[in-house]
Amino acid sequence: MKIFDLIAQEEARQQATVNLIASENVVSKAVLEATGSVLTNKYAEGYPGKRYYAGCGIIDQIEDYSRELCKKIFNAEHANVQPHSGSNANLAVFLAALEPGDTVLGMSLPTGGHLTHGHALNISGRYFNCIGYGVDPVTHRINYEEVEQLAHKHKPKLIIVGASAYSRFIDYERFYSIAKSVNALLMADIAHVAGLIAANLHPSPFPYADFVTSTTHKTLRGPRGGIVMCKKEFAEKLDKCVMPGAQGGPLMHVIAAKGIGFEEALTPEFIEYQKNVQKNAHLMAENFLHSGYDIVSGGTDNHLFVINFTKTHPNLSGKTIERALELEGILVNRNMVPGDPKSALLTSGIRIGTPAMTTRGWTAQDFIECAEKIKSIIRSLE
Repeated sequence: MKIFDLIAQEEARQQATVNLIASENVVSKAVLEATGSVLTNKYAEGYPGKRYYAGCGIIDQIEDYSRELCKKIFNAEHANVQPHSGSNANLAVFLAALEPGDTVLGMSLPTGGHLTHGHALNISGRYFNCIGYGVDPVTHRINYEEVEQLAHKHKPKLIIVGASAYSRFIDYERFYSIAKSVNALLMADIAHVAGLIAANLHPSPFPYADFVTSTTHKTLRGPRGGIVMCKKEFAEKLDKCVMPGAQGGPLMHVIAAKGIGFEEALTPEFIEYQKNVQKNAHLMAENFLHSGYDIVSGGTDNHLFVINFTKTHPNLSGKTIERALELEGILVNRNMVPGDPKSALLTSGIRIGTPAMTTRGWTAQDFIECAEKIKSIIRSLE
């Protein structure tokens, strides 16, 4: 069959390339098997004990178990494991916390934010009045004073903290203080750092955030999907905004795989893995810094970092470098940098992450050697 031939080709591609895409990882065999299980046959609209279809007794147990594990990992008061993606989880929070036209304060895309935090082309930016905050122009770290000033100026109903390309620890308590000073709700999107938070290697948004969203397939190393957590007072409304507000039937095969991923996240081996992810990212970033490359914010506290080429290689775009690296079997993604003079399609930077190759067994030395190869490829483009 054609599709199975293509799947085999994709498996070979994954095994033959070096994956430094920060938002990708490699799941365990158990997670993979659950994702491809007979649970895909079952329709289960609704929630445990309140389904709209018969035959959901075992399905209810799977969802309840996965939900309880999620709460345990993050010390959450309430968890919903049905979102199909992180974007769906974010949309559910918007529906639960806002009315169309309400003001939202979130991190702008060029400074490390995400499309679903208010970009004009996303539903968040189309249906809500989204204001962007950025980073300090010198340190490229979150400018908490600016966030506070914007909050008092625009009086948002919801403040979003979280990013897709920000390499430093986030002060959730400070964001909580800012939110409460203007009577705003606080949402933390931890999609990228969820695994580090689970291993107590990154500050946690609990108990500060009213809502917390995440994907399950990045540092958390589970199946492709989303989760959303909240304080008990918002639980009933949030669940209704996931289903029927934004989704229909849940993907029970994925929810089962999420549960397996959560089980894995509660093991000592997972904590050691996250330590290695963090260490490898730091060592790799330091290697580039020592060679004169401009790393946004000067380094990393988590699993990723962004190289800014505006000063060192102004004639090269992130897209050009991304393509050159892919031809040599190294996968990164082009990424905008603070104050980027180039478009989002070209960019002046690349984002590098260590989760996938750490999962595949790479050591610190492997990452250092890879950094040297990347620099060699970039020099060939000059």
